[in-house]
Amino acid sequence: MHKTLPTAAAAILLMASPAAAEFELSLYLGAQSANDSDASGYLPNGGAAFDRNVSWKGKPFDNPFYYGGRAMWWTSGNLGFGIEGTHTKAYASAADQAAIGVSRLEFTDGHNIITANVMKRFPGALEGSNFTPYAGAGIGVAIPHVDILAVGATNRTHDYEMTGLALRGIAGMKYALSDNWALFGEYQITWSDNDVTINGDPGGANGKLRTKLVTHAVNVGVSYSF
Repeated sequence: MHKTLPTAAAAILLMASPAAAEFELSLYLGAQSANDSDASGYLPNGGAAFDRNVSWKGKPFDNPFYYGGRAMWWTSGNLGFGIEGTHTKAYASAADQAAIGVSRLEFTDGHNIITANVMKRFPGALEGSNFTPYAGAGIGVAIPHVDILAVGATNRTHDYEMTGLALRGIAGMKYALSDNWALFGEYQITWSDNDVTINGDPGGANGKLRTKLVTHAVNVGVSYSF
């Protein structure tokens, strides 16, 4: 009898938890920019050191486009836990490339930010409407597709690298179309600390680039809850 009660209680909890939970999948596009940042390091193959404030462009509507998605598990208390991935982008200006000594310097496939999120939504905050405000934050990693070619080098750096810590902030508003479907608009900011390896030519030493990137985005998207 004593063994049966805990087993039954555990079974009830397992059955009740999915009923109390809500899963939400969201996809979005948006307009994204990137702040200027200090970029320092040294070029591959024994090249020169550099330290320069770089002007970055997001170009969200150039292929490949800026986009993102997240999966959230909402509790009955309207606290959400989940994961989010955003395909941000950053292109260094032509003047900055020339000053550093590279003919390519971009994170355009893209500067990918992956975070574990905690979010809070506020149903009923706008009484009598289908609008629900929400906010949240996340912590994770930056995994950019690094595209760098030093002037005079033959080996182009063109691969994904895990470059450091990433943080995310979110504030938005959702409009319910039905019990399952909704549209949303939001502001997002991401910060990432990037330590990038620049590949050297065969037999040559690798280079380094270090920079902290901040991006801003206004997103519009659609979500499905079940």
